Amino acid sequence: MTKYFGQYGGQYVGEVLKPALKELEHAVQEILPGEEFQTEFRSMLKDYAGRPTPLYFAQNTTDDLGGAKVYIKLEGLANTGAHKINNALGQVLLAKKMGKTCVIAETGAGQHGVAAAAASAKLGLECEVFMGTVDVRRQQPNVFLMKQYGARVTEVKEGTQTLKDAVNRTLKEWSARCEDTFYVLGSALGPYPYPDMVREFQSVIGKEIRADILEREGRLPAMLIACCGGGSNALGTFYPFLNDDVRMVAVEAGGRGDGPGEHAARMTGQGRLGIIEGYKSFFLQTEDGQVLPTHSISAGLDYAGIGPQLVNLGLDNKRIEFEKAYDDEVLKAYQYFARKEGLLFALESAHAAVYALKAVPKLSKKDLVVITMSGRGDKDIFITAKELYTEEWKKFLKEESL
Repeated sequence: MTKYFGQYGGQYVGEVLKPALKELEHAVQEILPGEEFQTEFRSMLKDYAGRPTPLYFAQNTTDDLGGAKVYIKLEGLANTGAHKINNALGQVLLAKKMGKTCVIAETGAGQHGVAAAAASAKLGLECEVFMGTVDVRRQQPNVFLMKQYGARVTEVKEGTQTLKDAVNRTLKEWSARCEDTFYVLGSALGPYPYPDMVREFQSVIGKEIRADILEREGRLPAMLIACCGGGSNALGTFYPFLNDDVRMVAVEAGGRGDGPGEHAARMTGQGRLGIIEGYKSFFLQTEDGQVLPTHSISAGLDYAGIGPQLVNLGLDNKRIEFEKAYDDEVLKAYQYFARKEGLLFALESAHAAVYALKAVPKLSKKDLVVITMSGRGDKDIFITAKELYTEEWKKFLKEESL
């Protein structure tokens, strides 16, 4: 386990949280590597989460774009509809092994909240999910699902009422309830040891891609593409390939423009070094350290920070490239893959698809490209229907409210 990635990472918290993090650090070092934990975890990934997820050859896209051969890693076919279940199962199982009776979690797009709620239901723990009011409104299908799994969904009405504020509220709750409560953090960020733990749970994505592509093609891909908010999906995809000659592209939320508050592009925008929410990384913030508002059509990428290891790999080691996709491009990519391949990308995942549509035609036909589809787009109906079928959607909602 690594406390720092270069100068990034660490554990910058108040005294009230240090005992909880110390207990977690001990569990990560002693319980998590054990054969009992690993056997049970692998069994749940296979029998409950439905792993391995398919690596799908996108024949129609390959033919249409005329460049590299395109594969898509279908994380949306995992139980609960996204890659988030990998990490949620691992953390909730660890919580149970530690003797905790309740878990709390933050969520933006809702997929982590759904995964944490489902994992808690399976393993018999209580679950409370904190979600900003803005995200509650635009991700109602996932709010409904969390409640069906028995979780309590608590709206966070402070600040921008999005993911940043949900994280802050969950950390505050954990500091007051850590004796019997475990914080299931959803991305590869936050205070140590969370970045390491989440990366390890999510690296199953890249391990499966590697094994599958070698078996089918006999060689590694030329390029891996993944969307990037906090970074669990991107890091989970890239980590097993760090020592290979493979280009890795993480795509951030370009939002509706390049001005402050119009996007969530930390590495391709106005990110600054800072210490926020317990870790040192790049954040969208003012010169005096105030966190800037963010925007993305996708609730899961609408976050001002990014995982510390990704910053280190991108800035210091030049191992990962960062790009951004704007909201209008994302909607076009979402429709392209729906109509070309019959795949409904989550809006987060569609950011990766945007870059793929630009990059693939420029590559050789001998090259292989893998896009990680981190989740399914059915959760986004309250966003996509409003944007793409505005009048029909308004009419439907009006009739339903009568």
